[in-house]
Amino acid sequence: MKLTVHGRGVTATTGGAEFDPGKPAIVFLHGAGFDRTVWRLQTRWFAHHGRSVLAVDFPGHGWSEGPALDSIAALADWTAALIDAAGLERAALVGHSMGALVAVETAARFADKVRALGLCGVAAEMPVHPEMLESAKANTPKVEELITFWGIGNALHKGGMVSPGLWLRRESLAVLSGNRPGVIHTDLAACHAYKDAIQRAAAIKCPTVLVLGDGDLMTPAAKAKPLAAAIGGARSVVIPGAGHFMIVERPDEALEALRGCV
Repeated sequence: MKLTVHGRGVTATTGGAEFDPGKPAIVFLHGAGFDRTVWRLQTRWFAHHGRSVLAVDFPGHGWSEGPALDSIAALADWTAALIDAAGLERAALVGHSMGALVAVETAARFADKVRALGLCGVAAEMPVHPEMLESAKANTPKVEELITFWGIGNALHKGGMVSPGLWLRRESLAVLSGNRPGVIHTDLAACHAYKDAIQRAAAIKCPTVLVLGDGDLMTPAAKAKPLAAAIGGARSVVIPGAGHFMIVERPDEALEALRGCV
């Protein structure tokens, strides 16, 4: 599905079903350096169970026109505009990592547009290791390897994916290597600089679930507790045996956690 936001083309997938703005909608927001494809397992279920789905490529990612936006606040402005461009009054936002920060910022500042939140692989702050930032700035492959190594739960480095034929490590590297120069650094720098999650959380009134991995090295589950406490009524689900990419590593468990909220 093609949309236009702020005068630039945006690509979104709809979970294999026709997008109907009359149904309750869910907008899926990907993490740093990734694209809409990380959500293919969850979006198909929701699209065939009473929801309209948009899994979007942020500007400069995947098939969406650039440039990449350089702050979480700018991405939240863009997300609010996307909801309007899709002909929606309100939508649930489901974000992973950087996308989760964008969802928090959007829900706080555009409360009338957001009916629920699913925050996956999130923490109150997301500082980025200097080695990752330096590699991303220099456009070297090391940052792709570091994101993949630290992002995937330890058990799945050895295989055992529940999705037949999916080699998660290779897929992660393939998606990351397909980015345009500077995009990964822009994303990581935006995450590193964002310190407003706790302040914004106090303004969030919609139903919220945090989906966390007990083996997440990038946003450890314990680091999400202050954020969960700051959002009134928020619920946290910690998935055993999952790393930062729990939405792909443990797709069934991640879906089950999201189903009850969005």
